[in-house]
Amino acid sequence: MDHPHLHPPERETLEQFLDQHREMTVAALDGLGDEQAAARLLPATAMTIGGIVKHLAHMEDLWFTRTLLGAAWPPPWEAVRDDETWAWASARDDSVAELRALYRAACERSRAAVASFGDRDVRAALPSFGKVPVSLRWMIVQMIRETAQHRGHLDLMLDVVRRA
Repeated sequence: MDHPHLHPPERETLEQFLDQHREMTVAALDGLGDEQAAARLLPATAMTIGGIVKHLAHMEDLWFTRTLLGAAWPPPWEAVRDDETWAWASARDDSVAELRALYRAACERSRAAVASFGDRDVRAALPSFGKVPVSLRWMIVQMIRETAQHRGHLDLMLDVVRRA
């Protein structure tokens, strides 16, 4: 995978880094069976590959659809809303194809939400952490951080799958 451009404006830099992590998250599902995506592969955690991907889809919709735009939760989150544990637990019942489609759809909604604003200093429609709205820039950096963190978890789990 190529590096993001080396001298773009800030907006492109942030979006390219986030998209690179998104692409690597989708690529982590390549060649996996449903059982592998649902398996607990690391003894110290209940996280699964599928759980991470579904959690990241939830976070994309939380930050960009729900918080930034103030829009209603899209499916499948409308019934569970802010229950962050549901994505982790329910992923074991999802196929790799379903997880891939869910994550890609969430990322597309996020890209559309971000593209609808030219200014990265714009504040979200809804407050975060029960306080004040954060900026779009803050949300993009937060999603880069969160996606990169979970990409590390995925790498460890994929190492276990490859050794099996």
